[in-house]
Amino acid sequence: MEYKLKNDLLEVKLQSFGGALSSIRDRDGGEYLWQGDKAYWSGQAPVLFPICGSIRNNEARSLAGKMLKMPRHGIVRKREFSCINQTEQAVLFALDSDERTLGQYPYPFRLEIQYTLTENAVKTGYRIINKGKEDMPFLIGGHPGFNCPLFSSESYKDYYLEFAKKETCDVPAPITETGLIDVFNRTPFLYEQDKLPLSHALFERDAVILDKLQSKTVKLLSKNHTRGIQLDFADFPYLILWSSANHGPFIALEPWLGLSTCNDESDVFEEKRNMQIAAGGTEKEYSFNIRVLE
Repeated sequence: MEYKLKNDLLEVKLQSFGGALSSIRDRDGGEYLWQGDKAYWSGQAPVLFPICGSIRNNEARSLAGKMLKMPRHGIVRKREFSCINQTEQAVLFALDSDERTLGQYPYPFRLEIQYTLTENAVKTGYRIINKGKEDMPFLIGGHPGFNCPLFSSESYKDYYLEFAKKETCDVPAPITETGLIDVFNRTPFLYEQDKLPLSHALFERDAVILDKLQSKTVKLLSKNHTRGIQLDFADFPYLILWSSANHGPFIALEPWLGLSTCNDESDVFEEKRNMQIAAGGTEKEYSFNIRVLE
């Protein structure tokens, strides 16, 4: 089912399937969110929980010996959420664990996702509730894709990313066959720069994994005009850049709490990088903002 938020600046649409964003339009009708095209990528802005990326052979075990069996990006992005509340400014979705989820991820949980529209920005807020008594390990992340270019008269190379700080960092190599990460194979990527020109060549191998980024704000901008997107992700240590290898006309800017299993990690779930733990009966909250620039 589709839900809508609207003010004088933006119209935002959301889907209960996956509890995800499906449209961000400005007052002139310009669409910023990727609309999905199976020739490139049929997704739009899936929610990644309780893993971001992949675990080795789609399996892991907990410290207590519980088995976890999950596909890439987890278990909620193809589930139907319930709409708990809707106002003119916000929509709240929720998904509770059930027999199906417990067979993949053996922890009772409730995941709430609230989208709030304020002026020219939409906030995505995650609340993860541990409904059990034992510690619950988890990760969560966003995967919003944005149209790039925004206008048919432009090309991909007209666009660039602008970071809040000048960055110097290298990036690890994705292992495309498995979806895992080779942290020992690193390539210099940014050197004292706050701008990254975009090209499809960036994504010929797969995603760019920014695991050493200092900035918590990134903008998607054009050389030709002032319209664009600003992503603020202070709660998230990692930013993933991705587009399809067949020159997809979009870029995904993905704030993640964790990463795919790295080749220096075991298959113990709690030992993954930046693993979050919600004690029994407690909850954790995270959020990021997408701002439309005019």
